[in-house]
Formats: sequence, C-alpha cells, structure tokens
Amino acid sequence: MSYKKIDLVVNGKEQIVELGKVARQANSAVLFREGDTVILSTLTYNKDELIEEDFTPLVVQYIEKAYAMGKIPAGFVKREAKPGDFETLTARIIDRSIRPLFPKGYAYNTVMTTMVLSTNHEADLQTAAMNASSLCLYLSDLPIDKIVYGCRLTRIDGEIILNPTLSELEAGDFDMYVSGTQDELLMIEFKAQGQEETQVIPIDDVLEPSEEVVTIYKTNELTEEDFIEYLKIAQKAISDATKVYAEAFTPLKPETITLELRDAKEDAELENYIRDHYMPEIKEALSHLAKSERASILNNLAKKIAEELDKDFDYVYNAVSKIKREIVRNMILKQKVRADGRGLKDIRDISIETNLLPSAHGSCLFTRGQTQALAVATLGGEMDAQMYANLTDKADKLERFMLHYNFPPFSVGEADRIGPPSRRELGHGNLAKRAIECLIDPSFEDTVRVVSEILESNGSSSMATVCASSLALTACKVPLKKLAAGVAMGLITEDDEYAILTDIMGLEDHDGDMDFKVTGTYDGITALQMDIKLGGIKLEILKEALDQAKEARFYILELMENAKKDIVYNEKVLPHTINFKVIPDKIVDIIGKGGSVIKEIISKFGVTIDLDRDTGNVKVTGSNKEVVEEAKNHIISIISVPEKTTPKVEVGSVVKGKVKRVANFGAFVEIADGVEGLLHISKLSDQRVEKVEDIVNVGDEVEVKILAQKGFKIELALEKVLDK
Repeated sequence: MSYKKIDLVVNGKEQIVELGKVARQANSAVLFREGDTVILSTLTYNKDELIEEDFTPLVVQYIEKAYAMGKIPAGFVKREAKPGDFETLTARIIDRSIRPLFPKGYAYNTVMTTMVLSTNHEADLQTAAMNASSLCLYLSDLPIDKIVYGCRLTRIDGEIILNPTLSELEAGDFDMYVSGTQDELLMIEFKAQGQEETQVIPIDDVLEPSEEVVTIYKTNELTEEDFIEYLKIAQKAISDATKVYAEAFTPLKPETITLELRDAKEDAELENYIRDHYMPEIKEALSHLAKSERASILNNLAKKIAEELDKDFDYVYNAVSKIKREIVRNMILKQKVRADGRGLKDIRDISIETNLLPSAHGSCLFTRGQTQALAVATLGGEMDAQMYANLTDKADKLERFMLHYNFPPFSVGEADRIGPPSRRELGHGNLAKRAIECLIDPSFEDTVRVVSEILESNGSSSMATVCASSLALTACKVPLKKLAAGVAMGLITEDDEYAILTDIMGLEDHDGDMDFKVTGTYDGITALQMDIKLGGIKLEILKEALDQAKEARFYILELMENAKKDIVYNEKVLPHTINFKVIPDKIVDIIGKGGSVIKEIISKFGVTIDLDRDTGNVKVTGSNKEVVEEAKNHIISIISVPEKTTPKVEVGSVVKGKVKRVANFGAFVEIADGVEGLLHISKLSDQRVEKVEDIVNVGDEVEVKILAQKGFKIELALEKVLDK
C-alpha cells in the first residue's frame, strides 16, 4: 500500500493513522497515534497451508516496549522478556474481540502483533491497542468486513466519563470496557472499584450542635438497571466511532483475497441416516456430562458409523457433532429441559466445606455439580506483597491482594502434565480478583494470596473460584465487607426464539450462542465478563439475563452465608498482628545501625515487622499472640531507654575520678556517674611516657583537670594519682 496519513476525531479524541510507512512486508500494518501514544499493529498469515484442526488458528500478541516510556527493563537481563500479566490480559481482550469476525472455516495460521512504541502516564493502552489492531485487521486483504471499536467508561461523582485517562479511571467508582462493531456488542469487562469517602455528619446537640467528619468506604456495586443504561452509552460510542472509521478506511481497504475455507464436511444424506439409526446413542452420550467421557463415546460412535458406511471419519464425526448440537439446542428451546434434566433456571447441587486444610490459614472447597474449586488463602506481611510496575506507572507498586487460578488437566480427565499458567488461567484469576477486591476493608493492610485449584470442571470454574475464594478469605479472618458469589449464564437463540440458561455446563457453553459470567453481592454487580458470538444481542434480552443471574446469585449467597456461620478458624496457625504507634523519630532506634536491632528482634521472636517512618506505626506479625506481645514489649523497652544528656562540666576545674579502662593511647576516667573523659597518654606527665600502665591502671583513683569539652567528648590532664 502506498503511504497514507489519515487524521481523525473519534469520540473527542484526535487520532492519526499512517499506512504504508513501516512494516511494509507484513500483509497489513497500521501506525496508530493518539496523543503521545504510538502503537504499531501488524498482521501476517500463511496462505499456503490450510490447517486441519477445527479451530481458528489466530495468535494475538500485545507487547510493551520499555523505551516507550523512556525506561530500561528492570532485572538482570536488560531486554524485554516474557509478557507480563497486563500484556497477556490485553492480548486476550483483543483476541476475544476480533476472533468472531473470522469466517467459519478460516484455517490459515494468522499472527497479529501489536507493539506500544510510545506512551505517557495517562494513556489507556488497552483501548488504543484494541483500536489499532481492529484497523490493522480491517485493512488486510482477509475477508473481514467489520470494524471493531473498544471503549471504556467510568463514573466520577455521578458523571459518566467516556474513555477516561488513567487518573480519572482510578478516581472512578467502576471500570467498564466494551468492544463491538457498528451493530453488535462483542465483549464486555466490568469491575466495581471501592472508594473511601469523607462525609460530614451533623451532631444534634441541644446545647451545642456540631459536626463530625467520618470516612466511609463504599464498595460501589452496580445495579442491573444502571449497568444496562451505561452499556447503552458505550454502544452509542462504538456506533459513532465505527461510522467514522468506516467512512475513512473503507475506500482504502484492499481487494479481498479469495481463500479456500475449511470444508464444513456437511452431508445431508449422512446426517439423515444418523438421525434415523443412531439418535438414541447420541442422546445417551449427552447423559454423560463429563467432557472427556462424552467426547470418547461420540468419537467411538463416529468410528463405528464410518466403518459401517465406509465413510471418512471426519465427515462422520462432524455430522454426529452437528446432530448432538441440534439435540441440545432443541431440548432447551422446545422442551425447556437441559441435557442433565434441569430446568432453564435450575442450579446444580452445591456443597461447601470450609477450613478442611488444618495447616492452611483459610480454605474452602466449593462444589457445584461437576465443578469443584479448592480455594486456599494465606496471610503475609508487606515483604510478601508482589512488586510490579506497568509501563505507564511512574513507580513500582505493591500488590497486596493476589488471586491465582490453576486449571490442571486432570480436572477435565485429560492425560497431560501441568504447565505454566495459560492466558485462560490468568484471565479467570483476574476476573475472580476483580469480583472480590472491592469488598476488602481498606483498613486491612496485610498481604493475602488466594490460590484456586480447580479439581473438577464442567462449567464455569471461575465462578466457583469467586464463591470459594470469598469464603476462604473469611475463614482466615480477612475483613470482607460482604460475600461475593458468581454464576455463569448462557443463551440459546433460533430465529425469534431464545432461552436464557442459569449455571451453564461445558456442553451448553460449547453449543450456545453467548456466555457471560456475573459476580456480585446482595447489593449489585462487582464484576462481569461477557463474550457474545457474532450476531449481537438485544439489550432487553441482556437485561432479562442479568435479572435471572441476580436470582441465582441471591440463592448461592444464602448458601454461602450459612456456610460462613459454621466456620471454625484454624487458630493454631493463623498469624496474629498487633499495630501500635511510637514517636516517628524512634523508628531509627528500632531499626538500629545497619538494621542490626530489627534483625535481632525478627530472629529472636520469629516475627515480621513493618515500620512507617512518617506515622510511627509499627506492625508486628507472628505465628501466635504470645510471641507478638513479647516482641511488642521488647520494642517498647528499646525506645523507652532514657536518652543520654550532654554532661555539664566546668572547663579548667580539677576533679576526682576513677580509671575505668586503659588503652594504648590513654585511659578513660569516670568523673561522675555515667560521665567519662579521656586522659590521653601525652597528658599523663611532662615527660615522655612509653606505656600508660607505667602511670595509671584500671581502678586507680586520680585527680584530673578538665581541659576541654565537645559534646560527650571530655579531654583530661593528670594532676596526680591518689594513694591507693
């Protein structure tokens, strides 16, 4: 493509898009600029090889370059290494937004790489990267005819801010990220953000009315009604932006290449034969809800039919899968019954067990049907917090609340080893963290890590993680303002018919048209994640789905509240913490020279100590109350030692004293209680003295003259040695 420069104003933001300037050997390359943020997005694909696997072979990479903020990478190796969590999650957001745009049967290895080349402290890199990637995809020669736009909303003092700066986002009481095309929403991410507010409360006193200033923490859940209203604002912003993009870039879109799409392997005659002869076997397979078991039965059935009819296995398996999908969807739409016999709103049986691990600080085993999450919470001090810094951060930050989600292969019956966390694991852990973080009392300053081990999975293990983690935190006395529960919802649509499903299992997720996960309290939504397959959704249906999710959430919360009452704390292993204040100037005494004093205390009592030099706050944490109290008393004894005052002596006077110590350069003489002066060897006699002990020894009573004083240093001269 020849060089083109396009200046745009999109939802009040000035943007510059340059084409044909850099990365010209890529199939498509866009240099996207918004303010100080410059992003390069490229797309390449291998059109010479059609892969056989039944999925869209798309890889999305989002990479932040340290030089974009004038930084050199931290760590021993001074170059960008593996992507951080923010990079991985951003790549996942882009992937989830653009993947539905690819035509069915697209089977060419495709890589989209989006790199941040320049930015500033206020830039929202996720929205900028999304929009750069979308334009890059649209301006390729692939059969993509829709433009995606991503935007973010927050609310400050009741006012909705579209595409806020990072400072505004931090000040807002929620974070809503939405992507979509001209007519369709594709993806939604939401989290509530807790805030402390100062309020003036009048005190009604007849004699002397007054006011009291108090700080109140608000968890800021969003009601279902408000959520829909704000989604309408995002939808309009997306519509406005995509109109601007379409007008600017449609004339520049290259001619679409003709690609062979993967053969759908459809055979109407074969499908009818299977329906006539094997429907009972397929329905029987659906009664086996475990993914691995069901897949094995369908796979063996397809092999049997392929051998019987001398047909290609792939064609037969595709036909069996299609009929299986029809059965699942028809049961739901026509009979209002699901594969496991549940009604559309029914939730699978739930069991909850807390503190089943005796040596863990807090634990909860949450089982819902064939989905099981074991959440384990561990308390720590400031030194246990995770240090991190995103590209736009001015300084390192401490992550005091960590939630890690693990999905081992055995949870779905797969014979594979456990590897490093995948994008999916990071995404699910991040969703669960967003669901709970706003509910932690801000006065709680300890570090806490929750690990969710998925032991069995058949539908929304991330929502089981939210439930289990809330109770695991409660089980180790982390002060949660409220419990949070989560539920996964699904949608099946055919023409004008639709069915909303509560607590979907894996089968319904795979064969459904939409899935979304909603978490919250009795007061509203704390987090939400929604992926909508291409085709869009009416907001009226979404509102109905949110209300249905609310019913389910209330039911689960009731069970959790009952389980909370039965918690027996692991007192023998729970760490104990004491906070107390000292005069800030005394902090240096607790630390000691080179940290010697604090190291000694930590070693002696087996505690951790956090000190605040500004406020004088001292936090001591130990394995039990007794050792913490002992450490506290020891610290108080250190800072309670009276300070030495400068002794007052009269220079020129002669006083009596006693030799306390002897060195090769002189003797130290005590001339008053706790007051010593130096009697240098040169001041022992008018004659040269070879050895101090030739004149005085330890214990001798002497008369000395005070020659000079500088603070604690007192210089003496010997007058005479008194008789012993």
